[in-house]
Amino acid sequence: MNVVMVGTGYVGLVSGACFSEFGVKVTCVDKDNERIEKLQKGIMPIYEPGLEELVARNTSSGRLNFTNNLAEAVRNADIVFIAVGTPSRRGDGYADLTYVYEAAREIAPNLNGYTVVVNKSTVPVGTARHVRKIIANENPQADFDVASNPEFLREGSAINDFMRPDRVVIGVESERAMAVLKELYRPLYLIETPMVITNLETAELIKYASNAFLATKISFINEISNLCEAVGANVKDVARGMGLDKRIGPKFLHAGPGFGGSCFPKDTQALIKMFHDNNLTARIVEAVIQVNNAQKSWMVKKICEALKPSEYGKIVAFFGLTFKPQTDDVREAPSLTIIPALQEKGIKIRATDPKGISEAKKVLNDVEYFDDPYDAAKEVDAIVIMTEWNEYRALDLKKLKGLMKGNAFIDLRNVYEPQKVRSLGFSYTGVGVI
Repeated sequence: MNVVMVGTGYVGLVSGACFSEFGVKVTCVDKDNERIEKLQKGIMPIYEPGLEELVARNTSSGRLNFTNNLAEAVRNADIVFIAVGTPSRRGDGYADLTYVYEAAREIAPNLNGYTVVVNKSTVPVGTARHVRKIIANENPQADFDVASNPEFLREGSAINDFMRPDRVVIGVESERAMAVLKELYRPLYLIETPMVITNLETAELIKYASNAFLATKISFINEISNLCEAVGANVKDVARGMGLDKRIGPKFLHAGPGFGGSCFPKDTQALIKMFHDNNLTARIVEAVIQVNNAQKSWMVKKICEALKPSEYGKIVAFFGLTFKPQTDDVREAPSLTIIPALQEKGIKIRATDPKGISEAKKVLNDVEYFDDPYDAAKEVDAIVIMTEWNEYRALDLKKLKGLMKGNAFIDLRNVYEPQKVRSLGFSYTGVGVI
């Protein structure tokens, strides 16, 4: 079986590498010649634990290849995945499908024999049918089916998510296409992975509904954290008490500065647009976004309060910039909202992050960057734990205290026990804890 992955972004590269690990021959295609050249040399364009080794193993075996020649790759394919970007469109928040439709038009004239064209990108309901229409118009003689196979990869644990997924969702319209995709995913049958076989629209919506629900859990516990601070409760204990209920579960009940990344902000906005297009109101999802935006503003206020009597001219060190650990991704990260807001108040920013500095430099101005957190802490008035990297979970607090000018320790991820930090002479601020 020959698989082509159109797009070597996060989803395309991880998925292509993992399919090749199944023993399938995979060709990853991209128009970015520089990216292809780097991948051919084993240089990864993104940071994802284990990805470099996975790519190296499968390229050396000949199962994984990279090219900019889409026509040649598609002519030999049994399955073609479209895994290109679908960024939010400015103005209305709808997913921009320009790259998806462009890929469909380029794939169409090169189809040779029966081929399944699969949307792997996160796309609004109805996209698969439109892709089918594009291909049929461009190549009326083509023998093909269109399918939807949304991804559920978490940055930082994507390879394990692919190899041991909670489920595989496949949206198809024919038994023939279903058989091809089931054969592709046959290795996962051996570990009894649930296969959710649906129509095209259902598969597309499962992805958005899943992300919106997880975002809802985050915004819910963040709103509860604010109440905890007002009444003297501890949000960590509240979340634990909730999470032990099997109907609720403990995941995504961690109070913090709000959600970010490439999926939740974009997908919640796109889901709201789908509601509006169908004359419906997404009251819950709209509230989720409002709470998330308010939470970031609340974090700014927290930091300023910790710098009293005046925040102007103070120096704050941020430990972590990415939206979560184990990634270099800063897209929609809370730090991108919080840091500029603090700078507007005259606060000087230092920052450190194990993997995200190079990406942060592209979007954050007037920030002094450090590789070592202890260097970043010298002579600062406050430290902010922004991202819960393992590197920041066991800091030498006595050493930090000796390096700092001030004593504000602002733990936006509730990594540390408040009393322990305070016992060392810090003024501790958490989220929803006392």
